Amino acid sequence: MITVQSPSIEEGGIIPVEYTCDGSDISPELRWSGFPPETRSFVVIMDDPDAPLGTFTHWVVYDIPAGISYLPENFPKVPEVEGIKQGINDFGKVGYGGPCPPLGKPHRYFFKVFALGEAVLGLPPGASRQEVEMIMTGKVLDEGYLMGIYGR
Repeated sequence: MITVQSPSIEEGGIIPVEYTCDGSDISPELRWSGFPPETRSFVVIMDDPDAPLGTFTHWVVYDIPAGISYLPENFPKVPEVEGIKQGINDFGKVGYGGPCPPLGKPHRYFFKVFALGEAVLGLPPGASRQEVEMIMTGKVLDEGYLMGIYGR
């Protein structure tokens, strides 16, 4: 299993406000390790399975080269950064959209990293999570996640 870490978020810990809609809404730094040597690229998906209408997608990043095992804090909210592509989140925007749950019980947010045996998915920037997952099918070598919580 891939180990996913962030200097800002402990596994099972509270996501700091700067990474949410109540703060600066910037992405946290993510790092991953323990992936198979035959990995050719990575996909990162952040979602909230506790959203009222079902799982809500906050971030989709794909075509991350195998030589890169991190995303820096405040990753630009643009369709493509040096070949790394970002998809549309469920806010209808490209890039990261931080936790923004309704008032009430805190939600869980999963930062998932997938190691793929393909170098590129062949999708243009701005793809949906569904499109990315469809192309990923059968190409995932390993995966892991970091889970944080946030409530209002």
